[in-house]
Amino acid sequence: MKRHYISSETTLSKENIEGKTLYYKNDDELKNDTNSSQENFSETDFKNEIKSNVSKFINKKFDNIVFLAGAGASVVTDDKGNIDSNFGKTVKIIADDIFKKLNEEQNLYSIQELAELTYFNRNENIIQIKDGKETLIDNFNLEDFLSNLLHFEPFVIDEKDKYITTKNRILTLIKNNTDYSYQSSILKHGAILKILTKRIEAPNKLSVVTTNYDTLFEGAAAAGNYTIFDGFNFLAEPQFDSDMFDWNLVREISNIKTKELEYSKRIFNLVKIHGSLTWERNSNGKIIRRRKQDISDIENTVMIFPSSDKYAQSYQEPYFELFSKFQELLKRPNTLLITTGFSFADNHISKMITQAVKNNKGFSLLVSDFNIEQESDNWIELFELMKDYHQIAFLKATLNDDLVEFLGGNYDD
Repeated sequence: MKRHYISSETTLSKENIEGKTLYYKNDDELKNDTNSSQENFSETDFKNEIKSNVSKFINKKFDNIVFLAGAGASVVTDDKGNIDSNFGKTVKIIADDIFKKLNEEQNLYSIQELAELTYFNRNENIIQIKDGKETLIDNFNLEDFLSNLLHFEPFVIDEKDKYITTKNRILTLIKNNTDYSYQSSILKHGAILKILTKRIEAPNKLSVVTTNYDTLFEGAAAAGNYTIFDGFNFLAEPQFDSDMFDWNLVREISNIKTKELEYSKRIFNLVKIHGSLTWERNSNGKIIRRRKQDISDIENTVMIFPSSDKYAQSYQEPYFELFSKFQELLKRPNTLLITTGFSFADNHISKMITQAVKNNKGFSLLVSDFNIEQESDNWIELFELMKDYHQIAFLKATLNDDLVEFLGGNYDD
């Protein structure tokens, strides 16, 4: 039996028995009432039941809405669950691409050679034979490998140029594998912006927080004519200034007796806590925003690459200011946080959220993911907090699949 919605009061699930799908609310089978023209409870009925429960959970006027988009928010799958490589990729897919490219290119170390050189997983073989070909083992940890690679760099003496060139090639491949073009017919970033900006009243703004480097929310904003406050000023060459998150977009309306302010409704904060494909540190040390195609030096790119050192890097500029902004948003009264595609594997971010659940009495959390029955410590802690009647619900949905519909929107928004 698979659970599709879980809260402290309600669990909606379904199972397939001998080719027939049965639907349940808590332990009771869901059936149409006797007056219904449809005899059997259908998938559409089940989705409507989920939608109704989600609506009840978020059906209040929140002063602050935060939408956290993890890596899964950029992923697109087909009906069979296969990932479309034109969009979001898993860390496993990226690692396999790095393995393949390094083997193809001359004058670079392979992953196997780097592992041996840096004493990574000394007692384990990171290569396997699959379908007659060499591949990385299924549980290869790219974050640990990259962290080990960066830590070992100061101790390299022989062929250091080759080592650095290979490291930079790996970082470039990660960057290339996280660069996608926004397509409104496939990606639902624009639809989620439309739904959530309608739920919040001026002068409050929607805040989108993301761990992703890609520019899909920027693309959605451009397509939907939204103004973004992303922590950069509005100079010809935008520079990072975290105070910009606190600004708003208003115009003054002159009346006979008074002056009124009209707030723009198509506006949101975009907090990219791991950096962006469009951010670069210039020769003066300033962090500037540029077009992706204008940034060529990987060492000047402002991104927290996937490694075990993400926590330590979050104390550097501009990440400290970005994480501080995220934490400040979580502390605000009457806050709704919706997460999607975030597995709570990142301890630093996860602990911020669980602390908000425990300490902010006006905090509600809706967790959406393709798998809502995960077994990580952070996930289990959230389940226990939900059982203790904190305002937490889990929804089996992804941004580019059912989330928009369950939040009350349409796919053509």
